[in-house]
Amino acid sequence: MAQPALSADEMLAWLEMTSTKWRALIEEHPEILAMPCDVMGVGTVGELLQHIVAVELRYGEQLSGLPVTEYVAIPFDSAAAIYATHDRAMKMFRDLLASDLDWDGKFDFVTRSMGPARATRKTILFHAMLHAIRHYAQLATLVRQHGVKPGWQMDYLMMGIERV
Repeated sequence: MAQPALSADEMLAWLEMTSTKWRALIEEHPEILAMPCDVMGVGTVGELLQHIVAVELRYGEQLSGLPVTEYVAIPFDSAAAIYATHDRAMKMFRDLLASDLDWDGKFDFVTRSMGPARATRKTILFHAMLHAIRHYAQLATLVRQHGVKPGWQMDYLMMGIERV
């Protein structure tokens, strides 16, 4: 009997739903970007969002065989700028998922904190998506502590629940 599995397309859909809601909240409350934030040693929520989308973009670029964008070139001054980077990365992921890439094949890549490393392409893809979801959960706590309530359920359960 096959075990249940979460597909990359399902994970991407959850990330896209989550990112879309965060973008809308930040457009409604642009002051969120300036809120102090100590996650990952950054100073503001804007910088944390830059980190989130930078990881998406940089891994998307590496998996696509493209040069890696430097962090300083990734803007974080508005929801539009942040999520334009996110949209670029998601297009790369969708294009890669539509290709015949060997997701179980080992791949050499570079991280900012650990330098050169090797993992399967699948590991890198799922890391990039789950990394964002994990930081969005941290962000939810932080913005609530500063008086902004996101106002939606963020759990994966919301992707498939039907009320009866």
